[in-house]
Amino acid sequence: MGKIGVVGAGAIGGLVAARLARAGEEVTLLDLPPVLEAIARDGLRLVEADGAEHTVRPARLAEDGAAAGAQDLVFLGVKAHQLGDVAAHLPAMTGRDTVFLTLQNGLPWWYFQRHGGPFEGRAIPCLDPGGRLAAAVAPARILGCVAYPAAEAPAPGVIRHVEGDRFPVGELDGGESGRVRAVAERLGRAGFRSRVLSDIRGEVWLKAVGSAAFNPLSALTGLTLVEICGRPGTRGRAMALMQEAQAVAAALGVTLRVPLEKRLEGAAAVGHHRTSMLQDLEAGRPLELDALVLAVIEAGRMAGVATPELERIYSEVRALEGAGPRLD
Repeated sequence: MGKIGVVGAGAIGGLVAARLARAGEEVTLLDLPPVLEAIARDGLRLVEADGAEHTVRPARLAEDGAAAGAQDLVFLGVKAHQLGDVAAHLPAMTGRDTVFLTLQNGLPWWYFQRHGGPFEGRAIPCLDPGGRLAAAVAPARILGCVAYPAAEAPAPGVIRHVEGDRFPVGELDGGESGRVRAVAERLGRAGFRSRVLSDIRGEVWLKAVGSAAFNPLSALTGLTLVEICGRPGTRGRAMALMQEAQAVAAALGVTLRVPLEKRLEGAAAVGHHRTSMLQDLEAGRPLELDALVLAVIEAGRMAGVATPELERIYSEVRALEGAGPRLD
């Protein structure tokens, strides 16, 4: 895995790209021209949680897949709702043994690929409209990953690491392959904690139940994580939302390894961090509402689990965004 591509230089993609480049990896960064121009001029600047600052220059900056060329490992670092737009660039970045790692919040479009269960090969409708991602990336090339760090991108080419360094990875079929071990080692050399999991979907759900609650609640209230968890009203609603998401996970055969009360405590410990959805709302950017909330609702429908609280907050945030209700 000599060449590493990172698609998206936002908060998480930028964090991964900066750490990998600083560790000496050959990193190609793909993003839009204004972001690339800032990085070409000033470098990719990383402000660590302890205040240390580092500026790195990726080996190559690319506006499209053809300019990036074939990579050995590709991190998909854009938001979930942006994946469809970058799908057309991915075939040109694909070589014989290229592996793709997904870093998005919420449920991934590949959830039922190489699943082996009753929904094997099925798609959660809102995650890949038109099937562009499924057509661009073969299931055998995908590794699952859960990105736990909290980070912000206050300006193009500037990344502020807030807290966290865990990137667990896993094969979609639960196997422990040489390639997944190699990815974990690469992430480890870049200063992250990464271990290979035999049940990556269980870890996806562990983060997803929190994301389905904290992100829309923060958008509605403007509160940080510690504030949501510290106020009885929002804490209670967060628990109700997580309980519904947990019920969907259970219906799909997933048991969370951490109790929901502890999940609340973990969110509170992050402190006065504005969730990614709140950051996007304040900046006037589209929200990850479908991947974080609607995908859980649709998975619940597939599994026969009612999700009235999730449906209610989905409609509330859609109205806040000015888009109106959309529960097909």
